[in-house]
This record gives sequence, structure tokens and C-alpha cells, in this order.
Amino acid sequence: MRQAARRAAVLGSPIEHSLSPVLHRAAYRELGLDDWSYDRFEVDEAALPAFVGELDASWAGLSLTMPLKRAVIPLLDSVSDTAASVEAVNTVVRTGDGRLVGDNTDIPGIVAALHERGVEKVPAAAILGAGATASSALAALARICTGEVTAYVRSTARAEEMRQWGDRLGVAVRTADWADAADALGAPLVIATTPAGTTDALAERVPDAPGVLFDVLYDPWPTALAAAWDRRGGRLVGGLDLLVHQAVLQVGQMTGRPGPLAAMRAAGERALAER
Repeated sequence: MRQAARRAAVLGSPIEHSLSPVLHRAAYRELGLDDWSYDRFEVDEAALPAFVGELDASWAGLSLTMPLKRAVIPLLDSVSDTAASVEAVNTVVRTGDGRLVGDNTDIPGIVAALHERGVEKVPAAAILGAGATASSALAALARICTGEVTAYVRSTARAEEMRQWGDRLGVAVRTADWADAADALGAPLVIATTPAGTTDALAERVPDAPGVLFDVLYDPWPTALAAAWDRRGGRLVGGLDLLVHQAVLQVGQMTGRPGPLAAMRAAGERALAER
């Protein structure tokens, strides 16, 4: 008996540059899910309740990007402990009985991307930035960092937020002023969570024999900091690694079959090369 067509999509605002359709469609091709479709929709917080309310049995799930990761929570039937820990949902699965279940695959995606590059445990780490991605980075570090995490931020309010996240996640967090961000570059693991261009001035401050840099950006790539890090012989983990690993987990949850990592990464690399 032929399986009914299934739908999935990524929602956010802005959404036109999202690579999620490329990755998920590549997964469907590899898995032979010919009746599955994956689209993108421009949806802001005001429009989200109506969109979610109209999901019918053809929908397998949703990927969510900013600014919807927190706004979607009240619209769901349940949320995983992982998503609740950072109050952010990037994955919604519609179950067979019509329930909407939220999860966060960014956190295990960060861990998986680091594991792929041979980073299993670190004695300390530094985070550049204090936005939503920084809280997910802290949650990931709760799983792999055995010591203190230093967060470099621009304001006292952001510093307090990062300390509160640390207390909530069980991570020892020390905060430092952004003016001293070059000090972060000596950490065994540096996670840069800032917008494009923010860390460019740090490129000339990369030390000899640096540790691991995880820069969450993927376009443009490499960033000035990542390029300098690579020249100095440090290990790099990029935003595409995170995007692919979290999407692999989403595909698994929505289809019930493991996401094909190699096919999804290759599709993402091709799409970025064409931009």
C-alpha cells in the first residue's frame, strides 16, 4: 500500500536564506521518501499560532528558527527536557494521535559536531556572545566541559543572563567584558556565537597552536577568525557542521529513520558553493 504524502517545513522570519530545505530534501532523496516534501514559510510571532493551529495529519513536523523558538512553546502539547532547559524549541513533531511535541536538536547537534572532530571532553571553554545560541552552547558544554566556562559579553545585563543560564544548567560560568575577548582565544575550546563580522578584529590575535574553535556561522565561511585559526593549526568546527547535525536529528524524529549525514552535508556544501 502506498504511503500517504507527508509534509514538513522550516518557519521563521527572515527565512529566505535558510538551508534547511536543501538538507531535508537531500535526506528524503537518500531515504527514498519520494512522497515527502519540505518547504520554507515566512512566519513571524504574530502569525505562528494560526499556522500551527492548521497543521493536519499530512504534517510530520516543523523546523523553527528565530524568532519562533520560544514563541512556539505555549502552542505545544509537550516539550522535551532538553528544550525546556534553554526555553527554546527548534523542532516540532506531530505524532500519530495529533499531539505536537517540541524538542531542541541544536544542543545535541553541537555535541555531535564536536564529537565528529574528536572533541569528547574539555577542561574549560570560552563563549563569545550571549544570545540564544550562547545558551544552547552552554547546555552543550554542560555535557562535555569539566571546568569553568568564560562568557565574553557586551553588557552587565547579558552577563547576568549568562550567569543565570549557568546556574540553571549546572555550568560554572564566569563573565568577562567583550573588550577582553582576545583572552578567550587561549581556551581549549572557543565557541563563537556572534553575528557575521563581530569577531573579525580578533583574527590577528589568534595564538600559536590554538585549541578548538567552533564558529556557528556558515555564510560567509570561513570567517576571518576561522581562517586565522586554521592558519595557526587549530581545529575548526563550523556552522554547517552544526546545521547538518541538528538537521540529521530532526529528520530522524520526523521520519523515524536515521538522517543520512553524508548526503545532507554534501547537499549543504553544494548549496553554499553556489551562493
